[in-house]
Amino acid sequence: MCFGFDGDAALQQSLDRQGASRRGLLRTAAAGAAGAATLGVMSGGAAAAAPGKDKGKPGSKPGKGRSKQVPENKISIQLYTLRDAMRDPAGVENVLTRLSQYAYPRVERAGLYHYTARQMKKRLDDLGIWASSSHDGISASTAAMNTKLDDAGTFGQKYINVPYLNSDKLSDWQTWAEQMNTEAYAAKRRGIRYGYHNHAHEFTIDLGRGRTPWDVLMKELDPRLVHLEVDLYWAYTAGVNLGEADPLKFANDVVRKAPLEVRQYHVKDRHAESSSTPGDMADLGTGVIDFPAIFRKHEAEEYIVENDTPDVSPLTSAAVGKLYLEHTDY
Repeated sequence: MCFGFDGDAALQQSLDRQGASRRGLLRTAAAGAAGAATLGVMSGGAAAAAPGKDKGKPGSKPGKGRSKQVPENKISIQLYTLRDAMRDPAGVENVLTRLSQYAYPRVERAGLYHYTARQMKKRLDDLGIWASSSHDGISASTAAMNTKLDDAGTFGQKYINVPYLNSDKLSDWQTWAEQMNTEAYAAKRRGIRYGYHNHAHEFTIDLGRGRTPWDVLMKELDPRLVHLEVDLYWAYTAGVNLGEADPLKFANDVVRKAPLEVRQYHVKDRHAESSSTPGDMADLGTGVIDFPAIFRKHEAEEYIVENDTPDVSPLTSAAVGKLYLEHTDY
């Protein structure tokens, strides 16, 4: 799940509608990968770009023969990871203080956590943390959209992202794309970049004639206005559930071939099929996703730690994620 939305259930529903066995696909894809390498809220088959065509991106590939590390000032964390430790004001204060001690320079909001926008902004300022991004669904009215953008402006956010949409109706995805373009135009006028955050079901829902929600979004969203916040766990998982022999290549292709700019990553690992929780989310560096192989091909503007189901505790997951990103060569 991301910010309360069950991406795993949405994926399973899409596979059930196709009459597919998720567990059978998992076994088939895992074997292939091992052989090859080791409600829509008012609040993506393959990408639509031509094969091999890499549209202009904000990131760049490092020079040949040189290794790099994620710049510390680009590391963030989605606060939904820490939701179980933020159930009351004291818990929120403890979490934000710890994130400051872990030297997180940024966070991505998923709500206001018992604060008003101004109160939370002041507390983050005191701790030296910037809420650079947020998850906010499509708004039900112009007034609600303006409130959402006002809050983003209070935090001085650079990004705002739609976290989840789900339907098996083509018309819903077309309507949502139109609504996102409208909101993205309003956000751009305020200096805020507007994006979409994927799960796996966008790639597995059959809308008819071989079209998927991802196909619709990549065709209908305006690349001048809307960017992508690619969740690498869900992109990899989509590859697994589509029976791809190399889910890592599938995830890389999602990033590389998208006609929209990929400006942000959700960096979330995945347990091996041989583990006690096969395919579940894992603390960074303990799972099977080769993040350096992804980062080498495309550098993002922001690398956001996330784990909806922390292996030990939310704060431990946050600490492990920060250490992994700042000490991983690619």
